[in-house]
Amino acid sequence: MPEGIIVKALSGYYYVMPVEDNGVPSVEGSAVQCRARGIFRKRGTSPLVGDRVSYMLTENGEGTVDEIHKRETELIRPPVANVSLAVLLFSVKEPDMNLNLLDKFLVHIEQAGLDALIVLTKQDLIDPEAEDRNIVAEVKTMYEQIGYEVISTSSRTGEGSELLRERLAGKISVFSGQSGVGKSSMLNALMPGLTLETSAISMRLGRGKHTTRHVELIPLDNGGFVADTPGFSQLDFLEIGVEELSTCFREFAQFADQCKFRGCTHTHEPGCKVLTAKEEGLVSESRYQHYVQFLTEMKDKKRRY
Repeated sequence: MPEGIIVKALSGYYYVMPVEDNGVPSVEGSAVQCRARGIFRKRGTSPLVGDRVSYMLTENGEGTVDEIHKRETELIRPPVANVSLAVLLFSVKEPDMNLNLLDKFLVHIEQAGLDALIVLTKQDLIDPEAEDRNIVAEVKTMYEQIGYEVISTSSRTGEGSELLRERLAGKISVFSGQSGVGKSSMLNALMPGLTLETSAISMRLGRGKHTTRHVELIPLDNGGFVADTPGFSQLDFLEIGVEELSTCFREFAQFADQCKFRGCTHTHEPGCKVLTAKEEGLVSESRYQHYVQFLTEMKDKKRRY
């Protein structure tokens, strides 16, 4: 029975790209339009984009998804399976960098167990003589010291494109970030001829007109896939427990184990080593403030639900 990867799900159909005997996707062949067997519905599950599946061809040239192979990861939003890398695109200008939203994304990625790659786009918009360049450099250094890889890119000049392509090779990656940061432009630069729909930035609103309407895996010529997903204006924390939040701030870990009280929330407790580390400059003030803000937001939602 042939195997493949679901690259798109639309209106009850699953589009399966065949894979070679060595497991490498056959990007030159066209995807097979398939329906899923009814047994999946009875089991309370359904195929996801990114699933590796076994399928059977039917007489009319379409197919039926017969088996979903074991998933390595499963994201709820966006609904994608087997993603190993989350690429977070945040522009340095137009719109301005939103570190609060970046930290929200990082919390969800840490909780999902994915690797994260921070990509700072639109580097060509920075004035070399302006203070903006120093701010961007400080942000890059801060996240690198925490342990995240940060790449600076520009779709116009091509800066960082080759390095990004290397990071995407042979894996399924999900692209996320705030609206208007150049996700489609970046994908077009990575894969010439892709011609994803893009929209001009609305200067009045300070955000891009969103153009991505469904989850779809875009095959690259290096064995990788990119999930170009709808942008998010906000993320909630309904899938994350209040006690889990601090573990999603990876720089807290080395200090949290030394806190005086078990279950320390790192907000007011005496003997809290995370608070001490913040006072000593070992934990970023902005990251800590975002942690407190998210914790408050989660507690409020927990009370409401």
